[in-house]
Amino acid sequence: MTFSLVARCSRTGMFGVAISSSSPAVAARCSYARAGAGAVASQNVTDPALGPLALDLMQAGKSAVEAIAEVKRQGRFIEYRQVLAVDAEGRTAIHSGPNALGTWAEAQGQDVASGGNLLDNDQVPAEVVKAFETTPGHLGDRLVAAMRAGLSAGGEAGPVHSAGMMIVHEQPWPLADLRCDWTEDCPIEAIAAAWDIYKPQMEAYVQRALDPRAAPSYGVPGDE
Repeated sequence: MTFSLVARCSRTGMFGVAISSSSPAVAARCSYARAGAGAVASQNVTDPALGPLALDLMQAGKSAVEAIAEVKRQGRFIEYRQVLAVDAEGRTAIHSGPNALGTWAEAQGQDVASGGNLLDNDQVPAEVVKAFETTPGHLGDRLVAAMRAGLSAGGEAGPVHSAGMMIVHEQPWPLADLRCDWTEDCPIEAIAAAWDIYKPQMEAYVQRALDPRAAPSYGVPGDE
């Protein structure tokens, strides 16, 4: 019921995860990223505990491959799970259990991994990876382009209704965490529209957290 990617920007060290599904509020259950550690998507018949577990392992020094191997060892009903990870060196790993739903597939490259289930066709993750690798610019721009490419390649077998994009960088909180929890329109385009609005303001929100004395004005009525 889902297709996603986890990714690292080799230039900045940012991590990101983007995801879409026919189910509601997919990002709330399936998207995980931690500055300095990596990014994880835990999907299919979702076990949300697997995302933090994989991040803890990578933060402790495990590679993505080692982390996913340990997730497979510790996870319950792992044959139903699909878990993607990228680590601080840009290494990737994917577990897709044999009970993954419908047509499922996965694809990997340096700094990026994509997987999905109940897909329209088995080429969707490969197109997601290709778009990420060939799109320049900010990590968020590349995540949006990759998800659009996955949708254009067929996406899910049915319509998607929710989506999310999370980016982390140097702080313990997300640099961006954009979600569309339900729409009858395209949730990926809803995330893209939110990103276009949020991106120019993003660094200002970080500055307001670190030192509001040096932050730009809030740009709201009554602000001077």
